[in-house]
Amino acid sequence: MPKVIIDEHGRLILPNEFLERRHISPDTEYWLNGREGDLILLPRLPDVRKLYIEPTMECNLHCRTCIRNTWEDAVGQMSQSTFERLLGGLNQLPNLTRIVFTGFGEPLTHPHILEMIRSVRNRGLSVTLGSNGLLLNAEIARELVRLGVDRMVVSMDGVKPETYAGIRGAMLSHVLDNIRILNEAKRAFGSLIPALGIEFVVLKSNVAELADLTRLASRLNAARVLVSNVLPCTEEMQKEILYGYAPRPPLTASGWPVKADAWVMWGTLELPRMHWGAERRCRFVKDQSVVVGWDGGVSPCYPLSHNYSYFAVDGRKKQVIRYVLANVNEQPLAEIWTSEEYVRFRSEVKGFHFPSCPDCDLRESCDLRGRNEGCSGWSPSCADCLWAQDIVRCP
Repeated sequence: MPKVIIDEHGRLILPNEFLERRHISPDTEYWLNGREGDLILLPRLPDVRKLYIEPTMECNLHCRTCIRNTWEDAVGQMSQSTFERLLGGLNQLPNLTRIVFTGFGEPLTHPHILEMIRSVRNRGLSVTLGSNGLLLNAEIARELVRLGVDRMVVSMDGVKPETYAGIRGAMLSHVLDNIRILNEAKRAFGSLIPALGIEFVVLKSNVAELADLTRLASRLNAARVLVSNVLPCTEEMQKEILYGYAPRPPLTASGWPVKADAWVMWGTLELPRMHWGAERRCRFVKDQSVVVGWDGGVSPCYPLSHNYSYFAVDGRKKQVIRYVLANVNEQPLAEIWTSEEYVRFRSEVKGFHFPSCPDCDLRESCDLRGRNEGCSGWSPSCADCLWAQDIVRCP
């Protein structure tokens, strides 16, 4: 066995001959972790691939489905200084390829969103913009095309005007007109991007519109439809859920043709899981993603990026406490990503070393189930996470 050295910071140093045999760079540092008596090496690699940026907490809608209905988080916009500090640290992330501007606010309400996108595109990074589409006017559409934003995801929870209005309190025709404006801008520039995606939160009251949704996607030339179950934050939304603890019939819907210049492609429909099961995985960790909130706070995923409450799969109300590892105003993102706490957290999530709360024999008497705290292992706990079950999904 090779001799190992642990420095004063708790980082493991391995001898060069050991590293050479395994084709590992001698510059790689490790955090040393332990589990059940075994030692585990956790490399400190700045291997972020996908960065979610929350430009603002402000929104021009008050949707019935939104977790904003049950939180008391401060509402604010990302300042220019916070964005510049975040941007200045991106050169330390060599694997970063995509920035996603979205969140629980509406990005287009930020007065400098186009400048933020321009700064990211000047670095050669791909951009996804998530929006409700209501503020997408001709000027913004042209600029999005000109800047080379390659994906735009529009939230649309109803195909019928009355369904959309009942959920979002706005006019569906306004959104559809704005999407047509975007398509006109793409034609004017001779561009196939931004590719249009539609995000649809499925409920008992709108599930019958899924078939019409694919037809609408075809008319709008959308390349992708992402269907998600609702995260039930209110009693009203809890009555609208379609999934459950016991197996449920899967959702079904067909694809659609998408015109792309002289080619016709087939649009993709991504459906959520409809019941709690044994397989659990975190797409955020798998995709090497990180979330930076409007205030610069760094969280590992959307579910842990705010304080809110929701009803778990068995109907019990659960309070989620925001998990912030550090702030980009104080540390570069690469340092936060490679910190011991964050590296260890990702390791725990990859192995999903969390109990399955709905299956636990002590679930009726456990006080921790009302919070996202762990009874064993890492805290905060991902034990009840609906995202890890693919029941709730994000772009």
